Amino acid sequence: MKKIVYILSIALVFVSCKEEAPKDYVTLSGTITNQNSDSLIVAQRGIIKTIKVSPEGVFSDTLKVEAGHYILFDGKEQAKVYLKNGYDLKIKLDTKAFDETIKYEGNGAEANNYLAQKGLLNETLINFEELMASDKAGFDKSLNNATIELKALLDKTQGLDSTFIAGQEKEVEMTKKQLTMMYDQKQTLLALKGQESPKFVDYENYAGGTTSLDDLKGKFVYIDVWATWCGPCKAEIPYLKEVEKAYHDKNIEFVSISVDKAADQAKWKEMIAEKELGGIQLIADNNFKSGFVQDYKINGIPRFILIDPNGNIVSADAPRPSNEKLKDLFNELKI
Repeated sequence: MKKIVYILSIALVFVSCKEEAPKDYVTLSGTITNQNSDSLIVAQRGIIKTIKVSPEGVFSDTLKVEAGHYILFDGKEQAKVYLKNGYDLKIKLDTKAFDETIKYEGNGAEANNYLAQKGLLNETLINFEELMASDKAGFDKSLNNATIELKALLDKTQGLDSTFIAGQEKEVEMTKKQLTMMYDQKQTLLALKGQESPKFVDYENYAGGTTSLDDLKGKFVYIDVWATWCGPCKAEIPYLKEVEKAYHDKNIEFVSISVDKAADQAKWKEMIAEKELGGIQLIADNNFKSGFVQDYKINGIPRFILIDPNGNIVSADAPRPSNEKLKDLFNELKI
């Protein structure tokens, strides 16, 4: 009898010590203080999951994912998160100081606390406008220092798996490469100041007929290169309307050139009518392959260009309407 009891005891030990199968989903739970909405959104090239948040700011839900980076939205604020099936993340944050207060506990906390710290460090290390306005020596020094500090943060963070570390190392190098390319392009554009502007000829005008750049000689020309599908372009519309209104009787023309494809011409016309867009509304003759667009090396939009009354370039990368520096530039030119 004792032998049977002993065997059963051993069996129970094996059963109780049996390792649980890894979960094939992520658990996200936690509390939000001063929440901006009644839900959280997990997104990656579209909404992956909407998680309900109680009036007290409490939430809990699960989702299946492919391991990788996602965005966590709380109405107005957002955070970059790393999710992998099996993670059980408990999140605490206060939206009045979103980036500074977001904290993670549980399985997967190490990677996500690292991302939160990295975001704060990026803000202190890299001021985009100042970086782009630096001379070459200053740019290189600032970017190299930022790279060293970001790598040091990664090296000292404990508990990160090798795949995550490799991805972060690659991201740091890619960011450095992208910023360098953007800086070099900006220097190229700055060198165009004072040169005769590339021309656009006979672009279709929403109001009827066609318009060429030469038709506008004698006035400053502020050009907005945009598209109906471009979110940041549409975000500038209210500001552009304000600037147009403020300078409607001045020696300047406001021209918007769409790089929508020919197949989307109807969408272009619909948006002009729907948004009540002002100024001169044109559509490029071959979207991003149009000569004018390529001559200005435009591969990302919106792009704003300012040309003087003689047809020469004032700025091949002018401030956006939402940037107060645009009015400063107009005042400097006595427009």
